[in-house]
Amino acid sequence: MIPELGQVALLLALAVALIQGTLPLAGAARGRADWMALARPAAQTQFMLVALAFACLVSAFVRNDFSVLYVASNSNSALPLFYRVAATWGGHEGSLLLWLLMLCTWMLAVAQRSRHLPTPVVARLLAVMGLISAGFLLFMLVTSNPFERLFPVPPDGNDLNPLLQDPGMIIHPPMLYMGYVGFSVAFSFAVAALLGGTLDATWARWTRPWTTAAWAFLTVGIMLGSTWAYYVLGWGGWWFWDPVENASFMPWLAGTALIHSLAVTEKRGAFKSWTVLLAIVAFSLSLLGTFLVRSGVLSSVHAFATDPQRGLFILVFLVVVIGGSLALYAWRAPKVGLGARFGPVSRESMLLANNVLFVVAMLSVLLGTLYPLLLDALGLGKISVGPPYFDTVFVPLMAPVAFLLGVGPLARWKQAELPGLARRLRWAAAVAVVAALATGWLAGRIALGATLGFLMSFWIVGAIAIDLWERLRPAGGLPMKLLARARLLPRATLGMMLAHLGVAVFAFGVSMVTTYQLERDVKMAVGDTTEAAGYVFAFRGLKQVQGPNYDGVQGLIEVTRGGRPVALMQPEKRIYRVQRNPMTEAAIDRGFTRDLYVSLGEPVAGGSWIVRVYFKPFVNWIWGGCLLMALGGALAASDRRYRAKQRQAQLQPGSALA
Repeated sequence: MIPELGQVALLLALAVALIQGTLPLAGAARGRADWMALARPAAQTQFMLVALAFACLVSAFVRNDFSVLYVASNSNSALPLFYRVAATWGGHEGSLLLWLLMLCTWMLAVAQRSRHLPTPVVARLLAVMGLISAGFLLFMLVTSNPFERLFPVPPDGNDLNPLLQDPGMIIHPPMLYMGYVGFSVAFSFAVAALLGGTLDATWARWTRPWTTAAWAFLTVGIMLGSTWAYYVLGWGGWWFWDPVENASFMPWLAGTALIHSLAVTEKRGAFKSWTVLLAIVAFSLSLLGTFLVRSGVLSSVHAFATDPQRGLFILVFLVVVIGGSLALYAWRAPKVGLGARFGPVSRESMLLANNVLFVVAMLSVLLGTLYPLLLDALGLGKISVGPPYFDTVFVPLMAPVAFLLGVGPLARWKQAELPGLARRLRWAAAVAVVAALATGWLAGRIALGATLGFLMSFWIVGAIAIDLWERLRPAGGLPMKLLARARLLPRATLGMMLAHLGVAVFAFGVSMVTTYQLERDVKMAVGDTTEAAGYVFAFRGLKQVQGPNYDGVQGLIEVTRGGRPVALMQPEKRIYRVQRNPMTEAAIDRGFTRDLYVSLGEPVAGGSWIVRVYFKPFVNWIWGGCLLMALGGALAASDRRYRAKQRQAQLQPGSALA
């Protein structure tokens, strides 16, 4: 009866969500303290109920309960235990329950960490989150019940999609969903502030760490998805502008703009209306990504095969949430005001330019993702918008973003002097030009695209070094004094520098791998060799391998350089026994400055195989840069000044939050 217990828990969670989404909101409007007081315990209760339902579903997978349709469709008795647990979110219904669990986790965190806020704010905030969860609970119970029974009970399950039988898929979806759903906090704060009629620095200060934390989770989720595609799909790519990849990238772009806009609203009281709009857009794009993945309109290795009824439900929910929030924004935003004024050369103006560029980049990705779907829906034919479009439109927008990353942090608030900025940054510019040209020369050839990428990377690093030195210089030249002063720097400042350094590392890795990678697709028999970047790959033979739920062939590739052994690489070609799907398991010899990548293609006549050999310089710097960005976001979100200022704001009479 465990599945029935999970079903009852979801029904009770829906009832609690409806109470949480209505009574506290009405209490805030009418001044009823008893109704507003229901928000926090309702959020806590809803979390416990959804967590119970999720635990029931995990239990069904662990116990191989094939009387549950979802378990029978996505698991098998031969599946290893950790993959059975991960299979809980390996299909549509379970991943939706995970999405809901992440939402309730954020809701619980807000409920626990908001005790210093005025009661009406907490009531409105948690009510909005309750309404969102009610919508998803209703969607799950009506169209996507994970506890639906199956009769007659099959002797075994259909197995998990072989593409998902990978350790990366154990952590990738939770991280991605934590980022997706985390923007619901910023969205709820924005809607709560619009309902309350006030937007000021206090609102932005409280929203900022939550938004930064969600952005950091989403960054890690996208990074893990890219890593998974790199080593699982067998073609050696790290990003293909797949529509589902774009569905996660668009909220990231909007969230990046939102983080910078919140900084201006907090420090100077400017961009208030713009910041609220970005908060609405970021979460709306998360919902749009959910629609694209689950509606069946996309063909992708990342998409869930679903029926049109589910897509229609999500589309209606999308229209209600986005339409309602934008209508509220149109009603309330004109009353907010423009905020503090600033000069054309100032930190505010550069952050504004940064925001505009990120939004234009997001719109270019949105257009490239939705335009083919729109043409198909209107019966105007099928087209494919791929990497050439995105590389042509998106990449040029990032060059001015990199320039602003260097200049913005050094500019003064309100008014800055251009000659002074140029004088402070002249050495960063000179070093960036020399280092970019030298890197291209050392790599073997100076290519225009790569040189521009190197220039952006070294420019950002140089600007960070100047910014850090100017902040530490008053301490003098002694190392201990510099270290002591560095410890006094706010975590938000250090986090910003670390995240910007991550952008530089990412850009360097992308420039190296896209320009200087080598690829060989060759037919090899036992004893044959091929060469790439000075490495010799010798095909030494094949052997049969057997896994818990698959059979395969493993190639033995010996790699040498200059006659010295480098690695023995063992790529595999697997056939999973239940679904009979062939899978390529690439072999990767990782290094700090390069990856050697080998995958088996198809067998050909005469005992030969098609073998793909790749030399990928600095490819790991791409994910290293993403990790630095996420660590910078986490460091900034943990800044103690936010909590201290929040308590001060609570003690001030007439705070706008009230």
